[in-house]
Amino acid sequence: MTRFVAAIDQGTTSTRCMLFNHSGQPVGSHQLEHEQIFPQPGWVEHDPLEIWARTQDVVKGAMEKAGVTAVDIAAVGITNQRETTVVWNKQTGQPYHNAIVWQDTRTKAICGQLAAEGGQDRFRPQTGLPLATYFSGPKIKWLLDNVDGLREAAERGDALFGNIDSWLIWNLTGGPDGGRHVTDVTNASRTMLMNLQTLDWDDDILATMGVPRAMLPRIVPSSDPAAWGVTRADGSFGGEISVCGDLGDQQAATVGQACFSPGEAKNTYGTGCFMILNTGHEIVASEHGLLTTVCYQFGGDAAVYALEGSIAITGALVQWLRDNLGLIKQSAEVEALARTVVDNGGIYFVPAFSGLFAPYWRSDARGAIVGLTRYINKGHIARAALEATAYQTREVLDAMRQDSGVALKALKVDGGMVHNEMLMQFQADVLGVPVIRPQVAETTALGAAYAAGLAVGFWQSTDEMRQNWGMDKTWQPDETSNAKTELYAQWKKAVTRTFDWIA
Repeated sequence: MTRFVAAIDQGTTSTRCMLFNHSGQPVGSHQLEHEQIFPQPGWVEHDPLEIWARTQDVVKGAMEKAGVTAVDIAAVGITNQRETTVVWNKQTGQPYHNAIVWQDTRTKAICGQLAAEGGQDRFRPQTGLPLATYFSGPKIKWLLDNVDGLREAAERGDALFGNIDSWLIWNLTGGPDGGRHVTDVTNASRTMLMNLQTLDWDDDILATMGVPRAMLPRIVPSSDPAAWGVTRADGSFGGEISVCGDLGDQQAATVGQACFSPGEAKNTYGTGCFMILNTGHEIVASEHGLLTTVCYQFGGDAAVYALEGSIAITGALVQWLRDNLGLIKQSAEVEALARTVVDNGGIYFVPAFSGLFAPYWRSDARGAIVGLTRYINKGHIARAALEATAYQTREVLDAMRQDSGVALKALKVDGGMVHNEMLMQFQADVLGVPVIRPQVAETTALGAAYAAGLAVGFWQSTDEMRQNWGMDKTWQPDETSNAKTELYAQWKKAVTRTFDWIA
């Protein structure tokens, strides 16, 4: 009898497999990091073969820790870093190039050329997205234009494109030996190639970007009772299990937080920070720098849409303090370092390492620390780094209020940074609303498990999933704090100092 659902959570810096029981509680988990490759300034890459190897390792590790075998697992769900672009040979499974990561800015010139004829919002009516280096479409074009022989291979159908979800599903279900080439509606909505109305690839945009349809995966629901295939009997799961759930990481967290009603929102604190507001079956166009995207689609039901505010660098800034500056040895140490000072000492850290995402969409911006004096020490830098996450979230929430007309009464939060008590309290102070952490903070993996489990009847409905949600802790805003007034005003001033750095 199957007792669990498996979720593979392939993120920007690590890969994890988690097993969940019917109550939505984790019963086994294993996680491994992978290399971050920086060939030149602004370029960020991953090795797809390393990611596939790590995936196999974490599956085995999670199953060993939980003491389960394939017969105990009802289904497998995938969630992934979105927009990260892989192109591989379908005969051999060999990538033509390293994966180009969502943070990568090499496509700035391509985006500029495309915008020259129709503006930054040229494709927004069809896709809900502005022209930006963030999305997959321009990355595919860059690969087709720069990798010898790739365009010809793509036109023949020998070269396959996918975000990381497609890459993993293809390998899990057979690879060169019949692997299924699919992506779900949420991941497809992040390519800038899918039409939000039709939920299919947009031929006009494909022609404009020069992307052959033959290389694209089939678009499927996020939770699909038909399944796309089964894991290989000789693979890391050690048996045949239906692969039938797929969600981009931020949409997965929205599902894991049980935000199934229009007006419900969550914020995930990971490598970047991403706030999603469920808008139901309505496609809401943003006028304040947000993205219109697909939230999820379960089986044959109509797609549910969302507004999203995407922030490029939050947790990645803590990793930068660790790896590039050596201020801390482990990411968790940043809170203790930040607590060595009582405030930020007057400095503001704007981490526009990949330009500014929502609500600005300024690819010409670069990171800056402003307000420096000789008084500043490493504690102030650590504190300013954490505060940057809270300020950026406030900017996104303000835009979301303007677009939706909904005044958020509380914010559900998840992801690795929500265990930072100082950050969560400061976040509540900057927003002026309560911040609520669920009992299962790693809701991204849980959302992928829900999608897969729903497809096979492990969970019968969204109401059943909602009943699993439980509150762990709430941070109330400090009414005496000036974080949402004077300090936030100074942050807004600091952001302007990063503009126009790259010509």
